[in-house]
Amino acid sequence: MTTDPNKTTGSLLSDALTHVSSLVRSEVDLARAEINDNLKSAGIAIGMIAGAVVVALTALNVLTAALVAALTEAGIPAGWSALIVGITLAIVAYIMVSKGTNDLKLSSLAPTRTAKNVKRDAQAVKEVYDDK
Repeated sequence: MTTDPNKTTGSLLSDALTHVSSLVRSEVDLARAEINDNLKSAGIAIGMIAGAVVVALTALNVLTAALVAALTEAGIPAGWSALIVGITLAIVAYIMVSKGTNDLKLSSLAPTRTAKNVKRDAQAVKEVYDDK
């Protein structure tokens, strides 16, 4: 930035306000973009949880069928096969719920890049005014 020695204080103040305004606008745009990205991640996490609910209900049905088959048939392999499938589906559901809930933590939704940029910009402005 070149400075004209003949610029008035009002002109310099106007230029500074224009730069600050532009900086604030760009930071707001960055925050908006980052929040949109985080909301997309949250949507995917909610989808994972919904999928886990479907898998868990299926696991419950299979486990119930396996228990009924095991009790009524007393050890025929079909019942134990259903039990193995039900336990496997329950494990898959647990993994999906864990992943979904971890992705929904509030700290993962916060606009961290924007916060870093605002701190950096504030420090730069402070340094400019401290030098004068």
